[in-house]
Amino acid sequence: MRKHGILNAELAAAVCRLGHTDTVVVADCGLPRPAGVPVVDLAVVFGVPRFVDVLDALIAECAFEGCTAASESRGSAVEDVVLARFSDAAFVPHEELKQLSSTATLIVRTGEATPFANVVLRCGVPF
Repeated sequence: MRKHGILNAELAAAVCRLGHTDTVVVADCGLPRPAGVPVVDLAVVFGVPRFVDVLDALIAECAFEGCTAASESRGSAVEDVVLARFSDAAFVPHEELKQLSSTATLIVRTGEATPFANVVLRCGVPF
């Protein structure tokens, strides 16, 4: 039994397989899931788990060198969450973000029901 960190076995295994420049999408429960991209579905009910909790768990486990969020999230709590963690976050139209998700290495689906609570994280290295 792990003492800390990501406890979900499927997510922990997927995180261990990530490499430099891979992309991970932390998605709300409504983001379309493109065919062929592995999805770890954590959603239980609307709001559980929250986008911010899953994002923070991944940040604690992985080195990320950048992120991209939807420009439609500007002016919302989602923007505040993203910019508090990535001050140099990029913002693109939601349609473009959905296209980016189609080439992701991994999608992590949350129970978040807040519009545009999605982010594409680009893996870096810890050295």
